[in-house]
Amino acid sequence: MTEPLKLMGAPGSPYTRKMVGLLRYRRIAYQVNWTAGRPPRPGYPVPKVPLLPTFYFPDGAGGLMAVTDSTPIIRRLERDHAGRSVIPADPVLSFLNDLIEDYADEWLTKAMFHFRWAHKADHDNAGPLLIYWSQNGLDADAAMQMSEKISKRQFDRLYVVGSNEVTAQTIESSYERLVGILDALLQIRGFVLGARPSSADFALYGQLTQLAIVEPTSAAITVARSPRVRAWVDLMEDLSGLDPQPDDWFGADEAREALGPLLAEIGRVYAPFLRANAEAVMAGETQFETEIDGRAWIQPSFPYQAKCLKWLREGYGGLSGNERGSADALIAGTGCEALFT
Repeated sequence: MTEPLKLMGAPGSPYTRKMVGLLRYRRIAYQVNWTAGRPPRPGYPVPKVPLLPTFYFPDGAGGLMAVTDSTPIIRRLERDHAGRSVIPADPVLSFLNDLIEDYADEWLTKAMFHFRWAHKADHDNAGPLLIYWSQNGLDADAAMQMSEKISKRQFDRLYVVGSNEVTAQTIESSYERLVGILDALLQIRGFVLGARPSSADFALYGQLTQLAIVEPTSAAITVARSPRVRAWVDLMEDLSGLDPQPDDWFGADEAREALGPLLAEIGRVYAPFLRANAEAVMAGETQFETEIDGRAWIQPSFPYQAKCLKWLREGYGGLSGNERGSADALIAGTGCEALFT
């Protein structure tokens, strides 16, 4: 590509921040249009599903195609741009990277959405930001009116991600544990899978740009439990100066010891969610109830997250016999093994 990669996003979108951080690290030239969900510029295609960020890739016929969904975009960039990879070369570590990235994208976003809208201090903070991120020159009175409308709309949608009075404690406790887990993990070699960032790091970073900074309640939790994690979010913003080496990734023994607590957290909360959701989708049920971390969990079923489980299982199935044995040894006893049996 001779032209900078173009994308549309918003500062309050964790997936936009995930991708912008990744583009900086990989030294891929880009131009971001901070439209915060407004219609794209004239002449730009509209994506089938209006999600942020929206990337505009050449369509091979002189035009552009609108593409969303950060995980497959990352894999496309791996094919299109050599060097500074965020996907480990080792198939087993790559499999774990996929699992952790999926957890960050699909479970941790529940915490982000919950903390943004479930507490008064947080939604009073978020409402105006969402407006000013989109229309920074707007009159204050008009901005406040728009803020009240968007805040109500988002509050009314909390149930979609599973945030409600029944699930609130599970979500908040899970986030608090994650901060402590990351604090210990980052002390080992600086990143989740070693001494260089992976796509899993950027997925976690994207959610933490909101949870650790924007939302007052979760930001206070983050700083109180781990100033290290709060500082890591700032460091992840621009890693263009990092010089990654092939041996910066964890080896098998190091991965087993370092990743155990994080995999156990994924097995504790995300694995039971994925299984129950997939079963509900397969049965044609629009809502499901299960138990997560010893508490009741109820929410609408999500076809996309059923696809996430399918993709994770396909990745596991694509491992060779020896590789699968190594992966099984790494996830044994964490609860994650329930996803692949």
